Amino acid sequence: MLRIHSETIGDLVILECEGRIVRSDTAFQLREAVTLHSDAGIVVLDLTGVHALEGVGLGMLIYLQRWSHDQRIQMKLFNPTISVRRSLERASSMYDFEIASLQEMMALLALAEIQCGHSFPGRAA
Repeated sequence: MLRIHSETIGDLVILECEGRIVRSDTAFQLREAVTLHSDAGIVVLDLTGVHALEGVGLGMLIYLQRWSHDQRIQMKLFNPTISVRRSLERASSMYDFEIASLQEMMALLALAEIQCGHSFPGRAA
């Protein structure tokens, strides 16, 4: 089972994922959640709550990395658990996943809020 919560701030989309990405149904659920945001500038997959990433899930991340590149969307992974990080490391010889640090996430959030503040007059940034 996979639960995904979406938060959009300007052109930044954060998808908080919780559960396991090991079966086709959860991989397709992740694909739907990401591709729904084809107008985003940056999509961050928060993997803090993902306990397992295997086979089809890893394949879907590779697909989504290519898809986001083709759409001119930056896709970043944030805070993968140790088991997820191991799965990513096994694939990293062929694919470079961009993993955002906490400092980078804070900067992305601050920039998105500033951009929203400029987009909506009267809102405090």
